[in-house]
Amino acid sequence: MMQNKENCDPKGLQRPMATSMVSVGPQRVQIPSAPEATDKNAITGPGREPVTSSSGAAPAKKFTIHDFDIGRPLGKGKFGNVYVARDKKLNFIVALKVLFKSQMEKEGVEHQLRREIEIQSHLRHPNILRFYNYFHDRSRVFLILEYAPRGEMYKELQKCGRFDDQRTATYMEELADALLYCHERKVIHRDIKPENLLLGLRGELKIADFGWSVHAPSLRRRTMCGTLDYLPPEMIEGKIHDEKVDLWSIGVLCYECLVGNPPFETASHSDTYKRITKVDLQFPKVVSDGARDLVSKLLRHSPSMRLPLQSVITHPWVKSNSRRVLPVVFAPKKP
Repeated sequence: MMQNKENCDPKGLQRPMATSMVSVGPQRVQIPSAPEATDKNAITGPGREPVTSSSGAAPAKKFTIHDFDIGRPLGKGKFGNVYVARDKKLNFIVALKVLFKSQMEKEGVEHQLRREIEIQSHLRHPNILRFYNYFHDRSRVFLILEYAPRGEMYKELQKCGRFDDQRTATYMEELADALLYCHERKVIHRDIKPENLLLGLRGELKIADFGWSVHAPSLRRRTMCGTLDYLPPEMIEGKIHDEKVDLWSIGVLCYECLVGNPPFETASHSDTYKRITKVDLQFPKVVSDGARDLVSKLLRHSPSMRLPLQSVITHPWVKSNSRRVLPVVFAPKKP
């Protein structure tokens, strides 16, 4: 939850002021920001300076806080803060996420941080926020992340009220392509929502928070996680779930982008749960027929009936409205 603002001493960074890309429960939280890098083998920032080996492994250099000039805060969360920062030697801009060990230990979420690092460090996609490296001292863990200059989609949606068909369809194509990439690598995100999506230099979408993600060889899980309004029926009902939970989430996201609020939102948790399990889906007149068709095909109670990600990309409404700038870099394997 949001806390009171405090002054930040970059060399001290004393107390947890607040946004975390490590989610810890089904609630709306604010998170930070972060431009793109397309070279699969080199980690680069806006200055296009490589900071990894050709193998794509994490760089051997050991960083300290003194390697960075710390700028303005980008977000504040339960376990720490995110700042815009500049690598003094390479002179490129990053987002520096500062997490407090004591706070994470208190909440017992160290495993989520390890999982986030392990998963995100291996992902290379233009619509997934790049994880560059990490380091730590006695009290803090520092994550060096790609900087997305346009910030959170959530804040942009709050400012605009809702997005038009063109913008929403563009996000849907970008998100579907990024999730195809993840699912091919047996990674389920499980917490797609506007707070976990950032916007790059050209407004391109970046999946940012992998705290609830899981690398599951079987792609089948039973854990209840994610954000209340985005939970699929199978999670609420305590059933085993797989990567198709992400299909439900992007359907909810598409609706929220077009309308301004999630489709099953109510004043109480229990009523929201009921609407989700019944798939009580109602569209205001502002939603076009094409968008209704897409959302309706994603928000299906049965996971096996949900529209596949490749079909999201090729859906007529998406094809006619999307203005994606970056090329699709993932192509499904041919059978």
